[in-house]
Formats: sequence, structure tokens, C-alpha cells
Amino acid sequence: MSQTIELAQTAKRDHLQALEKKYQEIWQKERLFEVNAPPAEEIAGLTQQQIREQYPKWFGNFPYPYMNGSLHLGHAFTISKIEFTAGYQRMLGKRALFPHGFHVTGMPIKASSDKIIREIELFGPDFERYEEVTAELAAAEAAKEEAEAAAAATDNVVDKTKAKKGKLAAKSTGHTYQFQIMESIGIPRAEIKNFADPYHWLTVFPPIAIEDNNAFGSRIDWRRSFITTDANPYYDSFVRWQMNKLHQLGKIKFGERYTIYSPKDGQPCMDHDRSDGEGLGPQEYTGIKMEVLQWSSAAKEAIESKIAGRKVFLVAATLRPETMYGQTNCFVGTDIKYGVFAINDKEAFVCTHRAIRNMAFQGISTPRGEINQLLEITGDKLIGTKINAPLSVNPEVYVLPMDNVLPTKGTGVVTSVPSDSPDDCQTLYDLRKKAAFYKIDPAWAAFDPVPLISTPTYGDLCAPALLTALKVQSQKDTKQLAEAKEIAYKEGFYNGTMLVGEFKGQSVQEAKPKVRERMIEAGLAFAYAEPEGLIISRSADECVVALMDQWYIDYGEESWRSQVEKLLATMNLYTGETRNHFEKTLAWLNKWACARTYGLGSKLPWDPQFLVESLSDSTVYMCYYTVAQLLHENSIDGSKPGPLGITPDQMTDEIWEYVFSDGPFPEPSPLAREKADALRHEFKYFYPFDIRSSAKDLVTNNLTFCLYNHVALFPLDKFPVSMRTNGHLLLNGKKMSKSTGNFLTLRDGIRKFGADATRLSLADAGDGQEDANFEEKTANANILRVHTLLGWCEDVLKDESNLRSGPRNYHDDIFENEINELINVTQSHYEALNYKDVVKFGFYEFQSARDWYREVTSDVGMHRDLVHYWIRTAALVIAPIAPHFAEHIHSSILKSPTSIQSARWPTPAKPVDRSALEAAVYMRDTIKTIRDAEVALLKMLQKAKGKKGPGGPAAAFDPKKPKSVRIYVATAFPEWQDICVQIVQDAYGADTDKVDDAKVKELLIERGLIKDKRAMPFVQAFKKRMTQFGARTAFRRALPFSESQVLREILPYLRKTLGLVDVEVLSVEEARQKEGEPGFTKSIIDTSEPGTPAFEYYNV
Repeated sequence: MSQTIELAQTAKRDHLQALEKKYQEIWQKERLFEVNAPPAEEIAGLTQQQIREQYPKWFGNFPYPYMNGSLHLGHAFTISKIEFTAGYQRMLGKRALFPHGFHVTGMPIKASSDKIIREIELFGPDFERYEEVTAELAAAEAAKEEAEAAAAATDNVVDKTKAKKGKLAAKSTGHTYQFQIMESIGIPRAEIKNFADPYHWLTVFPPIAIEDNNAFGSRIDWRRSFITTDANPYYDSFVRWQMNKLHQLGKIKFGERYTIYSPKDGQPCMDHDRSDGEGLGPQEYTGIKMEVLQWSSAAKEAIESKIAGRKVFLVAATLRPETMYGQTNCFVGTDIKYGVFAINDKEAFVCTHRAIRNMAFQGISTPRGEINQLLEITGDKLIGTKINAPLSVNPEVYVLPMDNVLPTKGTGVVTSVPSDSPDDCQTLYDLRKKAAFYKIDPAWAAFDPVPLISTPTYGDLCAPALLTALKVQSQKDTKQLAEAKEIAYKEGFYNGTMLVGEFKGQSVQEAKPKVRERMIEAGLAFAYAEPEGLIISRSADECVVALMDQWYIDYGEESWRSQVEKLLATMNLYTGETRNHFEKTLAWLNKWACARTYGLGSKLPWDPQFLVESLSDSTVYMCYYTVAQLLHENSIDGSKPGPLGITPDQMTDEIWEYVFSDGPFPEPSPLAREKADALRHEFKYFYPFDIRSSAKDLVTNNLTFCLYNHVALFPLDKFPVSMRTNGHLLLNGKKMSKSTGNFLTLRDGIRKFGADATRLSLADAGDGQEDANFEEKTANANILRVHTLLGWCEDVLKDESNLRSGPRNYHDDIFENEINELINVTQSHYEALNYKDVVKFGFYEFQSARDWYREVTSDVGMHRDLVHYWIRTAALVIAPIAPHFAEHIHSSILKSPTSIQSARWPTPAKPVDRSALEAAVYMRDTIKTIRDAEVALLKMLQKAKGKKGPGGPAAAFDPKKPKSVRIYVATAFPEWQDICVQIVQDAYGADTDKVDDAKVKELLIERGLIKDKRAMPFVQAFKKRMTQFGARTAFRRALPFSESQVLREILPYLRKTLGLVDVEVLSVEEARQKEGEPGFTKSIIDTSEPGTPAFEYYNV
């Protein structure tokens, strides 16, 4: 059921949408967004610097979206950051290039098309047998569940894997089959069978994305668009050059390494191939082999007859092999199902099925990829089994129960080292206290913690000391145990010294890898890895970690990483959070599998049995945008050669190297040199790109890969200039979700609210790293706001004869300065890509300034020139965000001969008068204060109503009678304020332009003002004023305008809006001369300060 709002009235929206469509058609007809480099002959002889100055350019891009469906509002949010910037950069007179490609590489499309093939086989070509077949399947499933339930009741076993299935089901879209998903995104059922061909997807969704972007008003040069994979032979040749060059440079290597792998698909499963678990990688452990010496009675009966004489080992996965000297037992979960798995003819392992599934693809068992389960057994039957604990000072220990063993992490078997593991230690304590409850022989838990590692803070028994310090009482104190675990690990690893074993006296950091190596050499342990968390492939397969020979890009290689770090230091990343994210990624990112055998993609040139994976063919495609329109103009699949007549086979590695990397021109050449030069000319002009904007989660892969590849493939002057990241987009304060109905595609948003209202709301949603929020109520309100604004502009110019002309008055000057200030402030936010503030100042505040001007000049009317100036600039400053209504004002209302898309930023003709701005703020604040003073007085009168006695407020003022107000203006500040200002000045450092807060506090104490409740708030407000107006102006303290003059300018407005008979402005000195007279109250007069006048109402 939908959670989005429904619009009651749509007439205003429909009117705006008609205007939007009108101007979009004009822009496309005039091809306004097609941008080319200046002709080569025009820039011949100019240096690169001269070209940049005389022919400025801007090139922005975002990660091309994957084309297995329509663009949603989250895509639009990311697109908008480049779209808004492109509009602004055009207004600066730059050739602003905004291209848009379409990513189709990888598994998602192929996996979906394969599902459709299977569903056609199951339900028929038009899925006409769906109801019949699903009824049969449901009956079969019900029978199976009934049988399993009966078996579980007999065995008294709980299968915890069902919880995992429930979580996976909860993450679904609510549709079981792919054909249902296709129907939900608007594909007619009769057409769905066409999507069994994966290449059909490539013909359907890119055109929809183009239509939606055009309806959004995007300033995209569509000539440069393309699809990836060998479906576009030009792009295919580009990827071939990229991969060949990386290979030749030694950046792509072949070797055995751990990788996330889908057994179902038979290939690595990289981030973009996953439906769940993106960003997770392999976690490496040491597998500890604990040989069974004597089975428990329950296990012996079930196992011994089925193992065919094999040695059996309980295997545990540990991150701390150096602690194996201190084993006192091992733990299993009593309800967990374990298997006894044949590793080879001589050995068998006891672990979970999940663990052996990983081991099967790491060469631990034979044959590779196969699982030979000898039997299944629950953990409770293993309790009491005697095992050998390798390296331990206690060579023979027992298997004991533990409440917190997880079947989803490690092997389900846990080594116990209570000296250094708080969880192990507390479990051991609990078992000793309640041996009967846990059904164990007390002798099995009789081994005490062994002093193993010495730490400076917690001594030789770190875990027991931490349990005492954190007051842990049982295994149920999970919060304290988690804290203790973290402390114990850090303390032991960073500060610990070994007390036992071959490496006694060495630090834990030194000993850890040595102990691991010795154990593996001795056959007591083995290397083991598993995914860091649950990873599900697009084909719905739970992935494992495989150890396999594969082609990989050697990210993280020391010298290469150093080059990337140097590049990163020079780049504009806009926020400290983004820079930290990149730096952390560079610290851990390493080898990345770059090939697969399943899906869509370009073939690996030197090993064509493999395809280039989706995060490896999408790292430098930004440079392809610069030449795409010359290779295959308006043909995303390259089926139509571009204006140069170049064919795909002519784009050899040597030609690409010549175009992009200043390589030598090949002789003989498959391509005429002037054609290659034309490509090179476009690339050299537009590259490097000026900004790439993306969601923050791509820092850990695509964006960092982009930096690595640019450093390897391009000259220094073509490295990226900046990258910007943002959070995800919420809808109405909640995560977007198809299953809950809280979801909007870009098309739905435009149909519902129109393009400009949608764009304004996306800009207003937020710009930082935290998740932004698109509020539908805001979008709906923007429809009314834009419609009202257009109506006002049309009406005021239609009745232009009613506007004032001739000399300007005080309020005209104030208004002009406010317009100019808002132009400058809005521009500063465009420069910083802070679009929420662009909308605040360039849209909302711009209209507020006009509203004030209209009110304050209501007695004489607005000045015609300023009304024209405001309307023109109001359209221009918001045009990058909301170009459609801005175009209507610019072209239709103001009759400008050219499109607003070609207009320039409105630079003010003269500097802003700061004193005029302060006077404007003063006027508004004073009027509000006068209104508030009247409200406060009325409340006081209401409270005093009915009280008897002369001299009360009721006797002094009757709100029902004609009233006037006196305004008392002070020319000097209170002494305590002067002292505070002097203190701030004494603590201010002109060289650093900062105030030493510690010194301020010290001086306040010294002057006896630290306990004065007025002092600190005043100091904070004064520091804010220093930031706003500069230290010199702030310390001067004198107001930059005459209060009395400003107040007299607004007297007509005050009389009218407050319903006053008269307003009298007096200096404090004048007022004090009349103290004692009726209507002159000393306590009120004394509250006046410069910039903060006092007010007194009286009857006339």
C-alpha cells in the first residue's frame, strides 16, 4: 500500500507542467546542451593556461546508473548535484559538459533474464499457468514443512537457519518471481518474454532514462551517451585498451587469492553482482584442528561407525592463534546442527555446513568444491568429548556448552582461552556455578585460566580482571562483555608480551604471525577464510570465500597507492568526512578480482574466456565521454558511426593511447591522423573532469578505483580535480522501499509534482554526508509557491503604470542592497555546492526581501526599475535549480530574446553597502520587537485585570483606546558591555583572527563578570558579530547608521501596520528630561541600548 501523499488539487501543477514541456521542447530543438571544444584553429598557438582563460570549460559527471529498471528519486538526487552545477557553470560563461552513460555490465541483467527463462518454462510464455503451478508448489511446500515439523518435534531440534531465511524474505520487494517484478515497473505481461534475451534490456531502459531526464530538464549532451559491454563495439575497444595497458604496466596480475565467490554462478561475486552484502569482503582466520581423543557417549554411538577409520577433528576459526597456549576447553552451541565432513580419506572435520561450504572452495577438502557429509549431529551430543588442544599447556580438554555460539560466524566450534577472552572466562565461571543445570561433569570445567600474555594495565590474566572491573555477572551481560572483548583484544595485541611458548618474551604483534605459521607447518592448523557477513548474489546464492587462481588488479600495491595518496592530497573533496572515507579506504583496499565468466561485459583481451567485471570497466569511462559523439553520435550502441566515419576496428590500443595518453602515432595507422587529432582535441580540451559526484558508498570501490586507474593510465595534467559525495535519499523521512510503498521513480515524481517543484525539493533535501530527505509536502508547497510567483510577476508588470519612477528613496536603496547581497550569498553557495542554502537564499529569502519592500513602500509604491531588477535577478539566481519557471519569466514575461540557459550570472553593478544591510535588519527587528512589546503589555494587562488600586498598568494604558508609542534611542552602551568588548579585544589575535576563549574566561574572572549571567551570552553574540562583519567593524561598536534616521524612515509603516495614532522617536537624554511626566517610565527608558531601542505605549 502506498505511503506517499495524494494531491487533492492539480490545476496549478498542470499549468506549470505545460510550461515545463513547452520549454523542454524549445531547449531540445535548439540543441542548447550540446557542447563542443572550440575549433582547433581558434586555439592554435595558445598555451593550456591561455585556453583555460579564454575558453573556460567545466566537465562534471556522476556514476552512470545500471539499466535494469527505471531511474528512481535516489538516482535523481545524485544526478541533481551535477545538473545544478552544470546550470550554474553555464551562467559563468563556461562550456559546461554534462554527459550521461548507461551501465549494463555484470550479472544483474543476465541473472534476471535467466530467471525469466526458467519462469517461462514453469508457467508458459505469457505466464498463463502461474496460478495453477503456484497452487501445486504451495501444496508441496506445506507437506514438506509438516514433515519437517514432525521430525523436529521427534528430535527436539531447533533449526536456527530458518531465522536467516526469514530475514532474507523480509528484504524482498514482495514479489516472488521476476515476471512479477517486471509487471510492477510497468512492463506489460505480453512483452515480458522478450526480456529473456539479456540484450533486450539494453534497448528498453536507456531510452526511458533519457525521456525521464528530459522531463526533469537535465542539461545533458545526449550525443555522448553509450552503453557498456561488447554491445557497443567502440566502448568495447576502449575497455580493451584500458585492460591491456593495466596488464602491460603490471597492475593486473594472475594468482591464487581469497575472493567472494558464488558456487551457483561458478565465478567471483563482486560488489555490483550482489543483492545483499555490498562492501563486504573475506575475513581470514586460523583454523585450529582439535583431534578427538574420546567421544562422549552420545556422540560415540552416532559417529564411530560412519567415519571409516578417519581421524576426526573439531575445527575452530580464531583470529588469535597466539592464545592457543591457554586453551582450557572448547565450546559448541547445543542447538546447532553440526556435520562430520570427510576432508579426505584420512581426516574428517566437525563444523557447520556453512563453514565446510567455504572450506570446499579453499582447497582444504578434496575434491574441490564438493562436500562429503558423513553424518549430522547436534551440539548437545558433543558435550563431554575429550579433545587434544594443540599447543596448550593443557593438552587434553573437553567440549563444553556455550549459550552465545553463532552458527553464522566461524565454524560453530569455539576454542576457549579464559585468560584473555572475557566471553570464554565468564562462560567457564557460569558452567562451574551451575554444572548440574548445564548437564556437565564438573571435572570437565576444572582447568583454570592460564597466565599467557602480560599486559601493563590488566596484568597476566586480562579477561578475569576485566570481568571484575566491568562487573560482569553472567553470559547475559552482553553489553559489558562486548566492551570487555574490545578492550582485551586491543590491550593484548598492542601492549601484550608473551609469557609462554616458543616466542616467550616477544610482543604479541611479533608473535602472532609466527605462531600461526608454526601451527600450519606442523599440521595443527590451516588457513581459513569466510565472508565478513551474509552476501547474496543477484542469482540468490549465498556466497562463500574461495581460494582461486584469478586475474586481479593489484590495488594497494605500495608505490601505486603512494601515487594515489599524493593525488588525493591535491583534490577538492568538499568535506572532511569524504577525505577521511577515502583515506580509510586506501588503508585497507587491496587486490580486486577483475574477471568473471557469467554475465554481460567485454572480454578480457588476453584471456577471452573471462569477462571484465562491472567495477573494472567503469573506472575511467569519463574520458570516453569526450570523444563518444565523434565515434557514434546519437547511437548509444555504436550502431551508427559518428561524423568522422570511424569504425570500431580502427580504434586500436595504439590509437586510444595516442588520443588519451600522448602516445606515439602508430605507423602504419588504421586511422587518418586528422581524425585521431580531432578525438585528441576534444579530450585535451575537456579533460580532466572537474567534478564527479556520487553517493558516499562508492568511495570504497568505484571512486577509489577511479583514482588508481587515472594515476596509472593518464598524464599528470589529466588527473581528477574534485570528487563530491552525499548520503542516501530518504522519502518523507523514511528509507525508500517498494515493498512498503514509500517509493518514487523519477518519472513518478515529475508526474506528481512537476519538474521544478521536484528539483527545488531535491535541492532542499540536503547536501551533507548524512541521509537527505525529500519531503513530498515540501514539493507540493513548491507548486503553489512557484505558481504564485509567476502570477505576481505577470500581474505587477501588466500594471506597470502603477509603479513609481524617478528618484529613489531610502527603502529603494535598502532593497537594492539586499538584492545584491542575496545574489552574492547565493553565488557563494553555488560555488560550495550547498544547494539547500542556494534555495534558502536564492529562492525563499529572495522572495522575503521583496515582500518586505512591498510592505514598507505600500504608501508610495515600489520603484519600477527595482521591480524589474528583482524579477530579472530572481529568475537568474534560481535558474540552475528551477530552469522552467525561470525561463518563463526570462523569455515570456520579460521578453528576453535568448534562452535563460544562455544567460549570465547577474553580477551586481556596485559593492554592497553593509550599513544598508544592517539598517534593514535593524528595521525588521525593531518592528518585531515593538509588536512583541505590545503583546507582552496586553498579557500583563490581562493578568492585572480585576486587580484594584491606582497606579497599575490598567490605569496607565487602555488598548481599546487610540494609542501611540514612544521609541527611546540610546547613544551609549552600558558599562558592563564595554568591559566585555574590551576583554574580547584583549583576547583577540589579529594574526590568527581568533579569540582565545581561555583568556576571555580568565579576564572575566579578573574583572568580576564571570558570574554575571549577561556576560557570556553577550560575548558569544559579539563573537558571532565579529565573524559576520569582521573584527575591525565589530570592535568599532558604533552602529554604521543613524538609528533615529532609520526609525523616522519607517514611521509611516509603523503607524499603518500597528494601528498607531502617532510614533515619537526620542533620544534617551531627551526622555530622561521628561521623567516623572505621565507616559515616561524610567525603568523602560533605562533598558534602551544602541541598536536595541525601548518602547512605551500610551493613550491619546
